[in-house]
Amino acid sequence: MSSTELRRTALDATHRALGATMTDFAGWDMPLRYGSERDEHVAVRTRAGLFDLSHMGEITVTGAQAAELLNFALVGNIGSVKPGRARYTMICREDGGILDDLIVYRLGGTEAASSHYMVVANASNAQVVLDALTERAAGFDAEVRDDRDAYALLAVQGPESPGILASLTDADLDGLKYYAGLPGTVAGVPALIARTGYTGEDGFELFVQPEHAVELWQALTKAGEGAGLAPCGLSCRDTLRLEAGMPLYGHELTTALTPFDAGLGRVVKFEKEGDFVGRAALTEAASRAEQNPPRVLVGLVAEGRRVPRAGYQVVAGGEVVGEVTSGAPSPTLGKPIAMAYVDPAHAAPGTSGVAVDIRGSHEPYEVVALPFYKRQK
Repeated sequence: MSSTELRRTALDATHRALGATMTDFAGWDMPLRYGSERDEHVAVRTRAGLFDLSHMGEITVTGAQAAELLNFALVGNIGSVKPGRARYTMICREDGGILDDLIVYRLGGTEAASSHYMVVANASNAQVVLDALTERAAGFDAEVRDDRDAYALLAVQGPESPGILASLTDADLDGLKYYAGLPGTVAGVPALIARTGYTGEDGFELFVQPEHAVELWQALTKAGEGAGLAPCGLSCRDTLRLEAGMPLYGHELTTALTPFDAGLGRVVKFEKEGDFVGRAALTEAASRAEQNPPRVLVGLVAEGRRVPRAGYQVVAGGEVVGEVTSGAPSPTLGKPIAMAYVDPAHAAPGTSGVAVDIRGSHEPYEVVALPFYKRQK
């Protein structure tokens, strides 16, 4: 494959047969939408949506010191993750800058000698994370393996997703907590069934061998017919995560920011044993954030119809007080929304006099607490 040729998932032909609009995303040819992105968004909020997420980067870490390696390489306390559970964490540079945000699954092994973890990185950062973990593994009795080609990843998200999946598996979905995973069989296909997601809804992610992806997609589609399941592309995934106030790497998270700058200092576990990459810089960042609070990530809701985009300036009283990181029309709220980093003086929900500079016009916005949308449990 040439360096310019896009990678295709095992479901590529399926997407094309469904008439998907395809797009280059992090070097992968991915479905952006199948029809109306608004309809796909609403399907996930009210019924269920089916996603191909096979572009995500799976990295397997095994060995007697797998937990110790991950504790050293990442900012979280991975050693405390129990078998069958998952944790949201980050990998940082030595200077504390965020390389990526990750989900780490502990797949098995009650004995240290059989520790088995799967690190799931964002598609755009998968190689960076793989390289960093491989480099940081020096001196540890642990193996880091690139498993990006070993998995296809399908996600079913939305209020009808438990019922749809339950009709295809005898796995204990009721006992599967949020941020947990268990091996099972779905429509006869061996899968790791995880209860995570990036939409703000209940849902499941299914890690399977690529050769089983098409039959699983078809089985889920058939099982979801009566529940209004819709195939969904990356476009509505972005508006769903934006409404749910979930950060996107390259927008809310970058190497220029530490977890404390991003308001996510809670993922950094200073109390864990031993050193970890970035500990010294992050200790300073935590102290700095306490004494001189950095800009705060807030929600902005438009009073008008104009949509803000990443990089637009937030202004108040003629001064620049922040910058938009993500913006889009919100199908759920019926108004344009944005996430932005703003000065603490303008971060309180209800703060008046805040506007976004949209091509020279200062459009009024209301500051709100994140998330914009929270599902009823």
